Amino acid sequence: MPRAPEPRRRSPIDVFKYLDYRQFLADLYELKKARGYSYRAFSRAAGLGAPNYLKLVIAGQRNLTAAMAKRFAAAAGLQADGATYFEHLVGFNQAKTLEQRNASYAQLAAFRRYRQAHRLEHAQAAYHSKWYLPAIRELCGSPEFRADPRWVAATLRPAIEPAQAKQALELLLELGLLQRDASGQLHQADPVVSTGAETRNMNVRNYHAEMMRRATEAMELFAASERDLSSLTLCVGEPALAQIKQRIVEFRRELLELAEREPQRSQVLQINFQLFPLSAAIAPRRRPSKEKKP
Repeated sequence: MPRAPEPRRRSPIDVFKYLDYRQFLADLYELKKARGYSYRAFSRAAGLGAPNYLKLVIAGQRNLTAAMAKRFAAAAGLQADGATYFEHLVGFNQAKTLEQRNASYAQLAAFRRYRQAHRLEHAQAAYHSKWYLPAIRELCGSPEFRADPRWVAATLRPAIEPAQAKQALELLLELGLLQRDASGQLHQADPVVSTGAETRNMNVRNYHAEMMRRATEAMELFAASERDLSSLTLCVGEPALAQIKQRIVEFRRELLELAEREPQRSQVLQINFQLFPLSAAIAPRRRPSKEKKP
């Protein structure tokens, strides 16, 4: 029978600096272990019967339910917003779908202390979730570009609000994707920050999902002469699949080189490459061997 929880002390480390609850628990344990703390002591504090439960969770061999996350937060010495943040962090790390992960991330981002600790991480998430941010960065490559939010907002298709364009320019500067020269003019720059491991996959998937939505809307927004939307349905084997993927990689590289050589950039384009299976891979059937007649 589990023992009654023991009195808890405040956590000696800041949970808001973490985007991985297992890493938080691992760091907390390592810090307290030097003072004679043990897995068994944590289990007693959480009211658990298994003395090594914390060890299994840190190793990724056990997940936490919502109820168990509350007990772990309390045993870790987290209170008020810290405990709530930890519970949402568990939901974020264990989310099964992109929708669940986005919902959990929104709960994390609602905490001011998270935004302070992960300012660039939060900005990167915003960059990948709004279609017009990459578009504005590319638009800046045109010699006719004007760093006027009203001009930027009106030039995009579909148009956005000037306030959105203003925030976008500020974010692109913050991320190092745009920079000002000595005269104050904006220019493209290579990014100097990257997304963390915990949010990288979410950000990339959000970006592709947003661009696929843009492609759907393009069928109604633009005449056929302004767009090219086509598809192929093929049945191939593994060798051909590998060749197709390689050809897509090479074609992407060719288009990037073509854009870099363009002397007069005047319009931003979005080109999507989408390859995904419509069936399971079918294993070849065994055919009966033909016996030789005597």
